[in-house]
Amino acid sequence: MNLNVVVSLLLLLVSTATCCPPSDRRALLAFRAALHEPYLGIFNSWTGQDCCHNWYGVSCDSLTHRVADINLRGESEDPIFERAHRTGYMTGHISPAICDLPRLSAVTIADWKGISGEIPTCITRLPFLRTLDLIGNQISGGIPNDIGRLHRLAVLNVADNRISGSIPKSLTSLSSLMHLDLRNNLITGLIPSDFGRLTMLSRALLSGNRLTGRIPESLTRIYRLADVDLSGNQLYGPIPPSLGRMAVLATLNLDGNKFSGEIPQTLMTSSVMNLNLSRNLLQGKIPEGFGPRSYFTVLDLSYNNLKGPIPRSISGASFIGHLDLSHNHLCGRIPVGSPFSHLEAASFMYNDCLCGKPLRACLKS
Repeated sequence: MNLNVVVSLLLLLVSTATCCPPSDRRALLAFRAALHEPYLGIFNSWTGQDCCHNWYGVSCDSLTHRVADINLRGESEDPIFERAHRTGYMTGHISPAICDLPRLSAVTIADWKGISGEIPTCITRLPFLRTLDLIGNQISGGIPNDIGRLHRLAVLNVADNRISGSIPKSLTSLSSLMHLDLRNNLITGLIPSDFGRLTMLSRALLSGNRLTGRIPESLTRIYRLADVDLSGNQLYGPIPPSLGRMAVLATLNLDGNKFSGEIPQTLMTSSVMNLNLSRNLLQGKIPEGFGPRSYFTVLDLSYNNLKGPIPRSISGASFIGHLDLSHNHLCGRIPVGSPFSHLEAASFMYNDCLCGKPLRACLKS
């Protein structure tokens, strides 16, 4: 065998070893066949034998040369979008062929507006999956019941779709989950009572659904939880005081539900900086107890049934950027000084008998 033949064989072997396997290429082409993208031509690069190089949105593991990442986002700063002066629009569905990519660790098929169909149930058989981001489409059906099999999953984002059904019981088995975003779907039922098993969770965004029931006490025991958004649901019952004792909770949005009872005093001196309890059925007085630890970029208690005066201790808060106490039954004199000196009348309107700046002057007694 002459030298040229040996070199050619060696180059062929090296090339084969660094290409994606034919099975991965077939799976990608079957996945692509279920989608229609009419404007940008992002799939024009999906040609040739090697799907690991220059296939738009496809990345491979550097050691195994298996497809590891599908990253297709319809709103992007990528030059292909800038040249077209538009965001993306894609129709079709997510083919079960995606499940024939056994080394997938990240799937992002986001913000395409027109992708419909259901999440393939076989996706729960991808043992290395860490990110599933399908935000901003028209995906329907439920979250796969055995989603809890994905023990490496750190990000689950299906916001802004038409997902229905309840939160699967197995979801609380996702021991690595850090970011959960189910916002703006059609999800019904209860928040699982064992939600606290998600010990790595830092963001729980469940707003804009049809969830009912109470906030499970176990949720308040997730030490890393910093952002909770349950707004725009049909949740009811009292607000657990233990929410105010969470170590790093910074944002708590419970607006647009049916919560009743009194506002827990613990929330006034908690780590929460963005607190929105508006549009509920809360009663009683605004709790006293504001102090130097009270720091709010937003404090919205509007559209409730709160009575009594504005607590004088609120002047002792270290900072309140936006305060809204409108549409309640508050009465008495609005305290002077910070934060009231920079607030507008809209923060206090539609109460029973509040007076003082920035509303009408109080009658002298």
